[in-house]
Amino acid sequence: MPELPDIVVYIEALEQRVVGHVLERVRIAGPFLLRTAVPAIDSVQGHKVVELRRIGKRIALGFENGMWLVFHLMIAGRLHWKNTTVVPDGRRTLAAFGFDSGTLTLTEAGTQKRASLHLFADEVAMTAIDPGGLEVLSATRETFAEALISENHTLKRALTDPHLFSGIGNAYSDEILFHAQLSPVLLTQRM
Repeated sequence: MPELPDIVVYIEALEQRVVGHVLERVRIAGPFLLRTAVPAIDSVQGHKVVELRRIGKRIALGFENGMWLVFHLMIAGRLHWKNTTVVPDGRRTLAAFGFDSGTLTLTEAGTQKRASLHLFADEVAMTAIDPGGLEVLSATRETFAEALISENHTLKRALTDPHLFSGIGNAYSDEILFHAQLSPVLLTQRM
């Protein structure tokens, strides 16, 4: 599953390809991918991307009309860039976003199809999807410790809780605990 560092790399790659470019066409073939009905997905067609943002493990594209398109790749979702037009097949390629600079595709391996796409009318509406966890890259030691012991969970559960920490999942929590030489089942309030 893409986590904080992976999402940052996706955003860096997308900045070069989509910021300042017009989204000409949206094609969604995965029947369960789009999780919002209002506003209509074609509301972003013909508009320029002006900003990219990370919201936890999600990637948000901000458009000049104030709308936000938010991707959550979940376990098996991936984004790919193609210089040609792509028509999604609905099995592996769930969506294609045709920009004036190329095509961004969303693929998902496996049968679970957990990836999601939301479209929000504005930034205020988009805040509903933010679990509100602490941004670990900008946190002080004190704020990190405070968030860690704010609830009594195992270390593993606390690190992966998106309401406590933004962007940390299974893989990176394991790495953190390994390097810190801490047990994943240690209770946070016993530290």
